[in-house]
Amino acid sequence: MGTIKEQIDLIRAEIDKTQKNKATNGHIGKLKAKIAQLKLKEEKAHAHSKASGGGKGFEIKKSGDATVALVGFPSVGKSTLISQVTDAHSEVAGYAFTTLTCIPGVMEHRGAKIQILDLPGLIKGAAEGKGRGREILNVIRSADMVLYIVDPFQNAHFNVLHRELHNAGLRLNESKPPVFIKRTLKGGIDVRTTVEQTHLAPEEMGDIIRSFGYTSAIVTLRNNATAEQIVDCLAENRIYEKAVVAINKIDIATDEELKNARESLPKDWPVMNISAFKGTGLEELKDFIYDNLGFMRVYLKPQGEDADMEEPLIVKDDSTVRQICNKLHRDFVRKFRFGKVMGPSAKFDWQRVGLDHLLKDGDVLTVIVKR
Repeated sequence: MGTIKEQIDLIRAEIDKTQKNKATNGHIGKLKAKIAQLKLKEEKAHAHSKASGGGKGFEIKKSGDATVALVGFPSVGKSTLISQVTDAHSEVAGYAFTTLTCIPGVMEHRGAKIQILDLPGLIKGAAEGKGRGREILNVIRSADMVLYIVDPFQNAHFNVLHRELHNAGLRLNESKPPVFIKRTLKGGIDVRTTVEQTHLAPEEMGDIIRSFGYTSAIVTLRNNATAEQIVDCLAENRIYEKAVVAINKIDIATDEELKNARESLPKDWPVMNISAFKGTGLEELKDFIYDNLGFMRVYLKPQGEDADMEEPLIVKDDSTVRQICNKLHRDFVRKFRFGKVMGPSAKFDWQRVGLDHLLKDGDVLTVIVKR
């Protein structure tokens, strides 16, 4: 038996040569399950190695309202871009691998402070550790959004990068599938579904689930689940993250090259064109990043004072009163009595709300705490 990497490569080769159809879905699912288990084993071994002093990662402290990871091949223009839109200075040269570590910068835009991370260029094999791949991918996994920087002269690069991130457990611009697996003491693998299942038979699902050590479980499916979605649920280390794409070097690319580059990208992904070197489209890029991060503004009104309508708090658009309290002061949740809200999320002005109240853009919030 070879190394974990060699075993994974052999399984992936078998998947690639297997004809994809309904009859082979179960077999491919079991192969993907084997890969997931080997990856988990590999991650544990790598974590143990780091704990024993066998490896050094990138020490990056998250800051600001959100973190965006720049992802691209070496010399695609990431360092030029971060130097243009943030306070960071990243060395730029006309050859590959100029950036050897992670360089953070902060972009201030529309009241938000957004941390932008310039990472060393990813290469094929990064998910297996090639070219400091594990360290880079761990930073990407902790970000709020991935910004791919692509070269219009290298259309194949995006698919290589996307495959590496996918192999590392990142599910970009995907929703977490409604697949729920609960281990039970007896009863075997009991599959319950609210929709017709066309990808896998219950027996095939059972084989995949048993390969993770389950003997009995209740499986609830609220979508037409694929083998990969079931494996993702079982692996429990998948990251669901937003992603956008910037096509760089538009100052030297032809219209035909830009058209081909865009057609090589996922059809439903947010994409825009820039020139980091010339500065073209960079103000629009700031809006592009801000809008796709999903921010909203919450205005604060201290008790007995006027609301501050000049400087809103910039937070994620799924934030609750609890998250605002945590952002304001570490004691606010412990001392919380109630909140009062005026704005889009309130049924009436100054509605009294609890910690789990979901806020909306433009709300005015007062937090009442115990004295």
